[in-house]
Amino acid sequence: MSALLLPAAEIRAVEALARGMGEPLMLRAGRATAQFAARIAGDTGQPVLVVAGPGHNGGDAWVAARFLQQAFHRVTVLDAVGGETPLADPVAREAKAAFTGTVASEWPEAPFSLIIDGLFGIGLSRDVAANFAALVERINASNTPVLSIDLPSGIDSDTGCIRGCAVNADHTLTFIALKPGLYTADGPDHAGAITLDNLGVDDELEGIMGGILLTRAAVAGWLPPRRRNTHKGSFGGVAVIGGADGMVGAALLASRAALYLGAGKSFCGLLASDSRSVDPVAPEIMLRPVEHLLDLPDVSVVVIGPGMGHSQRARAALHAALMHKFPLVVDADGLNLLASDEELRALLSRREARTVLTPHPGEAARLLGVKTEAVQRNRIAASVKLASLLKCEIVLKGAGSIVVSPDGSWSINATGNPGMASAGMGDTLSGMIGALLAQGLDAGRAARFGVCLHGAAADLLAEEGVGPLGITAGDVGKSARRVLNSWMR
Repeated sequence: MSALLLPAAEIRAVEALARGMGEPLMLRAGRATAQFAARIAGDTGQPVLVVAGPGHNGGDAWVAARFLQQAFHRVTVLDAVGGETPLADPVAREAKAAFTGTVASEWPEAPFSLIIDGLFGIGLSRDVAANFAALVERINASNTPVLSIDLPSGIDSDTGCIRGCAVNADHTLTFIALKPGLYTADGPDHAGAITLDNLGVDDELEGIMGGILLTRAAVAGWLPPRRRNTHKGSFGGVAVIGGADGMVGAALLASRAALYLGAGKSFCGLLASDSRSVDPVAPEIMLRPVEHLLDLPDVSVVVIGPGMGHSQRARAALHAALMHKFPLVVDADGLNLLASDEELRALLSRREARTVLTPHPGEAARLLGVKTEAVQRNRIAASVKLASLLKCEIVLKGAGSIVVSPDGSWSINATGNPGMASAGMGDTLSGMIGALLAQGLDAGRAARFGVCLHGAAADLLAEEGVGPLGITAGDVGKSARRVLNSWMR
């Protein structure tokens, strides 16, 4: 099953469709929050602090406080808006009027078993004001478990960026659909464990377009089990071009990853002046002169860029690859050459065969002609623009990697860990995607499957104690082989 990611505008559209259809959504959200909070808080009667802000999120908080009180919890509500300010939603006003517990206007010093963060949700469109920022600071300094309603307050729902400051939640209970900002940029560092409650709006979600969260379940079945009656030619040949002086390892990492992920043959063309004739770690890789590689009949996919450098020979290799009619993965220096060469970009945009580009934020910024900060401020929007501009599949790497197709469809990856901030990870990823293309996946699925598997391989290493510190790109390639076989079983 694929998990749906919806930006704030689409969430509002679903809310509008659900309005008047049965129980009010705020009542459902508040009840769900109270039930979830009761499980975290432990025994009935444990003290709970509810921090209620303005807007719908604050309304959900008041409703949750009322339900918790009815379940015999000792509840204190910190009214961050002020008692004289009327609540806009009638459901919230009714809950506030019925609440008979303690209402505080200043931070209460009593110990609590749980803090419910109901300051801001998807409606936050500017930096958190100073008075609310002080409350965020108190929540984060409380040394108490925190449950955020819908989003950690201060996280932008669509981009995952921090709006001045943000709550560090242990749990986030999000409603209707998953929010992109929970899974990319700063969101994963603040959301804690994420739980979805769609509040019973299944019918209203029909036909709503959004993104897909990449998990094992989302990519299940994309790469079918192998038949017995096959041979190495059934699974394609991946040619990797790169590895200039001092960077040979980058191309070899990509070639090895292509082998580990099941490509029938793996070729490598090195640009280094002292180019070797064999890879002692993986002698199965066939090293060939770069100028001959693209004409080999067994090559069906090309990965170009890892450690390639910016020489005229590198440019000529990229130019030749763009002219061929096989699927192409462009990474690293290949991307930098594209960014600096209008003729190469024109060739790229005219390709009939599908192309996958795998930039990190700096490379994406160079391709778009903007600063890296502009890409990171809205990773999805930057990726969509790049995919449309270059007519390619785009993998924008980073926390919550974004994968976008030329038609604008997008996904966010849910796998991976900080141990992947290590040299060569992108080289391994490019080889993995190349292998998936060689085995028949279309470019969109190959990019998505590769990114998800890449992160899952690093997660397995971390679970086994090989990381997160010290995970290497070579470790991930071998781990990906294990994970892929387990998924296919």
